[in-house]
Amino acid sequence: MAIKFPEGFLWGGATAANQFEGAYNEDGKGLSIQDIMPHGIKAPLTDEPTEDNMKLIGIDFYHRYKEDIKLFAEMGFKTFRLSIAWSRIFPNGDDKEPNEKGLQFYDNVFDELAKYGIEPLVTMSHYEPPLNLVLKYNGWYNRKLVGFFETFVKTICERYKNKVKYWLTFNEVDSMIRHPYTTGGLIEDRFPGIKWNQVIFQAMHHQFVASALATKICHEIISDSMVGCMLTKLTYYPYSCKPEDVLQAQQDMRGTYCYSDTQVFGEYPAYLLAKFKNEGVEIVKEPGDDEVMKKYPVDFVSFSYYMSSCSAASREGLDTAVGNTVTAVKNPYLPSSEWGWQIDPIGLRISMVDLYDRYRKPLFIVENGLGAKDVVLPDGTIDDQYRIDYFDCHFKEMLNAIEIDGVECLGYTSWGCIDIVSESTKQMSKRYGFIYVDADDYGKGTYKRIPKKSFYWYKKVIETNGACLFED
Repeated sequence: MAIKFPEGFLWGGATAANQFEGAYNEDGKGLSIQDIMPHGIKAPLTDEPTEDNMKLIGIDFYHRYKEDIKLFAEMGFKTFRLSIAWSRIFPNGDDKEPNEKGLQFYDNVFDELAKYGIEPLVTMSHYEPPLNLVLKYNGWYNRKLVGFFETFVKTICERYKNKVKYWLTFNEVDSMIRHPYTTGGLIEDRFPGIKWNQVIFQAMHHQFVASALATKICHEIISDSMVGCMLTKLTYYPYSCKPEDVLQAQQDMRGTYCYSDTQVFGEYPAYLLAKFKNEGVEIVKEPGDDEVMKKYPVDFVSFSYYMSSCSAASREGLDTAVGNTVTAVKNPYLPSSEWGWQIDPIGLRISMVDLYDRYRKPLFIVENGLGAKDVVLPDGTIDDQYRIDYFDCHFKEMLNAIEIDGVECLGYTSWGCIDIVSESTKQMSKRYGFIYVDADDYGKGTYKRIPKKSFYWYKKVIETNGACLFED
């Protein structure tokens, strides 16, 4: 019997509106926080959108969605993860009525996906609150954003109830602690006299309540819908077997799990409550918050996985490595990408087992991939064997988790299935896609789409449901 993935496994790819749509000011769209951060998470903000912000253009999916979806269909995608830009639907976030042209755009996209039998997987909020909600309300610190988000969710669920079954509430909800502006629209100097961690965790509480309400709304409007949380799966190994290093790894893992724990179990874990107490954080709640969170937990757990890291009680004398929004102790046993991210396929299996054992809910891997500098050869092809090698070993470990470890996994969407503007560095040259987009870091190029070698390889993987991975 051929070795392959379970029947109905949802193979596909993942994107985010702010990284590939472009058309930042067309058809009534309002500004999002991304429109004034041209050079990455840690770079200064601008007062207005500037030409050096690659995200204003993205890869022009807004005008090229039919062409791109046709290519996804050619690969055989079963699902496609995308996000809805909140400011395309409610330009200011607090508008009384939605923007019809924005709603129609996503109607068109979902209809195009349906034409090819591709199931949408939609993130409600992916790193781009409307800018007005930051300037007028101080972002997710303000309780009013829960209500604004409810309105947004009701609008999109009602509009797309016959087109979208799978939903995610907040992308990498845990990232609020690492980049609070991108996730929560929080700017530190707007909170004089308030402890910064108090601001962050209060905003986090509002997102937890909003996520539970979104789950409630989704289930009420779309009877067969499934709503997931989405976390950054940071996997930490103790650097040594010294008890101090093991303890540090455990503490670091808690720093990842506390956010998904809250969304899955519907209440704050004891260790997070202890952290609040020890750090003098007092979460302001409204009556009914705890009950809502408890009553409407998520249906499945989705996550991003790119790399693992090591934890040590002391980093003195140890090398460090960058990764997905973190810098941690470098693992001497692992290779690294061009951007220093360590490559650890077994870490994906470990992550899946840990999550499934912890939550006993279906998993969905919604981000994984390799950022690399691709070169167009003189004959017009792109030989990205390094990307194929990366996916090959990750897919095999993914199947090990399913078949050997008994993990239930709904599907897999590779990050940046078509080249998009990277989130951390705002570059085009850091490419993840199976499809090359002819644009450089300055927005110069034809924006022509060119399938890479990995395009045809992934097509075969999907066509055989992974069986080709085990052929000689």
